[in-house]
Amino acid sequence: MITIIRIGMVGLNLIALLFINTVNAQSTSTEVIANNHQYGINLEGYAYPYPVHFLPVNVQQQQLKMAYMYVKADNPNGHTILLMHGKNFNGMYFKDVIKQLSLNGFDVLVPDQIGFGKSSKPTYFQYTFQQLAQNTKALLDSLKIKKTMVLGHSLGGMLATRFALMYPHSTTKLILENPLGLEDWKTKVPYPQGGVDYWYKIELAKTPEKIMQYQINNYYQGHWKPEYQPYVDIIASFMSSPDYPRYAWNSALIYDMLYTQPVVYEFKNLTMPTLLIIGQSDKTAHGKERVTPKVVKTMGDYATLGKKTAKIIPNATLVELDNVGHVPHIQAFDRFMPTLLHFIQAQ
Repeated sequence: MITIIRIGMVGLNLIALLFINTVNAQSTSTEVIANNHQYGINLEGYAYPYPVHFLPVNVQQQQLKMAYMYVKADNPNGHTILLMHGKNFNGMYFKDVIKQLSLNGFDVLVPDQIGFGKSSKPTYFQYTFQQLAQNTKALLDSLKIKKTMVLGHSLGGMLATRFALMYPHSTTKLILENPLGLEDWKTKVPYPQGGVDYWYKIELAKTPEKIMQYQINNYYQGHWKPEYQPYVDIIASFMSSPDYPRYAWNSALIYDMLYTQPVVYEFKNLTMPTLLIIGQSDKTAHGKERVTPKVVKTMGDYATLGKKTAKIIPNATLVELDNVGHVPHIQAFDRFMPTLLHFIQAQ
């Protein structure tokens, strides 16, 4: 059975209205301001909104560190939720979500995956969603968390799906926020000549201006607000670091993982209640620069992909957010948060 809820810009639906007062009763903004300082490629010197801890991870014949925030509620309701970040982000962009979840009694675990944020950027690493899921399960085990709800955004949606497939008995509910992987890009986009080397050159050629323009076009439908700036500044700050080539190499390896490891064929195997929160204006898709404009028009149609995916997942609820792009929890927090709370608080 599929439930579809559409939430427009004007007049939240009844479900959202039940929770909007709770959201508005607290400040939903925690100041996290990036500047022109140069940070290390592990974001040394950059302050996260909550204390950061590190889990030693011994994988692929090397010792790495996995950064994470673990925010325990003052008045816990007995539930934990795990938040998985996207490709061009790290755990800190969930700051407002963490705050509201904690105020509502949830313990919140927010790792930076290997290759992201404050976690290690290996010189060599075979990135797979399975490996990242195993690392995350090791983190849960170290904190003695046996069961958790899992939310994944963008690339984190692919990882959350893989985690839920690998550890169904640990995953009580799954939330996918504009996840990547709702389509198999390699059926439309040819593998680039040189593979990882191609993506590495793309990363080295990025500039702060290109990063901002990409986010304006792909995340926010051409509209920019000052509060989006930190998510450009963090990436741009790496570029002046002497270690930037290592950061870029990790990013290239991750692009290869995105392209070669689809999850779309396994949505039918998910067993837990699943919520799809889909910004209807999102057009994000991997590899658009390598295909014709005609093919581009067939890619990243989240308004259609959300409905298609909801029909495949056995126990799915689809919430459609009108006039919202790739990052609903930033662009439309007042509609995103009530939707999330309703789903995770339901018995």
